[in-house]
Formats: sequence, C-alpha cells, structure tokens
Amino acid sequence: MSNSELAVSLAALILADDGVEVTSDKLNTIIKAASVEDVESIWTSLFAKALEGKDVKDMLLNVGSGGGPAAAPTGGAGAAATEAPAEAAAEEKKEEEKEESDEDMGFGLFD
Repeated sequence: MSNSELAVSLAALILADDGVEVTSDKLNTIIKAASVEDVESIWTSLFAKALEGKDVKDMLLNVGSGGGPAAAPTGGAGAAATEAPAEAAAEEKKEEEKEESDEDMGFGLFD
C-alpha cells in the first residue's frame, strides 16, 4: 500500500470515527492538515465514491462475519435432507482422492 492510499484510508477512518460523511473534499482537508504530500486527487474521489452511503464502523465490525450460522432443520423431512448432503460430501471426497492419485504421475511442473 502506498503512502497515498494509507493517508486516504486513515483520513476516511478519522471521518467515520467522528460520524462525518466521507467526501472527497473532507478527505483532502484532513490530508492537507496532516501535511501529507503527493496524494493524487483520484484516491480521494475513489474512496469517497466507494464509501458513499456506507457505515464504515459497521463495515469494520462485520469484517469476518459470514452471515451467522445456518438454521437447524426441524421435523422428519429435515432429517432426511441433512443425510443427503452428508452422503454427497462423502462421495465428493472419494472422487477427490481418486483425482489426487491420478495427478501424481512422477513428474513435476518444470521437469
């Protein structure tokens, strides 16, 4: 990451922390106040457009969340539905093992 990208990223975080909307002009103001030189205006406009209408704090808090766990099935039909994917996964694993053994033919990529 270049110094320009880092400066704009940090400026966006400062604005988000203060609860201020991230705009190109505000990013430029913070960057100039921090005496960071050689930041091209394309970076501020890209960041402003990318973060327009988004809650940066919420994005940071939900970085690793994949949407939560899947709901557990209920009733008799659900039990049959969960068995079928387990069997399919076992079959796929067997197929993968066969493919791996076929690939090991005694020569490498650069031989």
